Amino acid sequence: MKSQDTAGMLENLRNICLALPEAVEIIDGFGHNTFKINGKSFVISGESEKGFSMSFKSDLETQELLLQKEHFFKTPYIGHHGWVSILNPVGEDWDELTDLIQEAYLRAAPKRLVKKWIELHKK
Repeated sequence: MKSQDTAGMLENLRNICLALPEAVEIIDGFGHNTFKINGKSFVISGESEKGFSMSFKSDLETQELLLQKEHFFKTPYIGHHGWVSILNPVGEDWDELTDLIQEAYLRAAPKRLVKKWIELHKK
């Protein structure tokens, strides 16, 4: 996969994550772009010989449902905590990923931000 493709995917991810209140991006000790809220990771991305990968925090029920889909897999080392990964997401995946990223954020966010989020997104 070309580096410019992975750069575009990282830019998509960055735009989604950093639009969330108080979310920050750091580069962890392994060189992964990690998105955190209040010191807790909710999305981790990286690049390997296979391309761009993204992992996000989930609950075990959602993880089980996602693992039945073709592109998702259990995140190595932290998958037993509900983390799910996807390799080289394509255009149509990003709508679903946006929802999953927002859910991951809400799992890691402090209660005051969850409450604020719910208030802002009531229909």
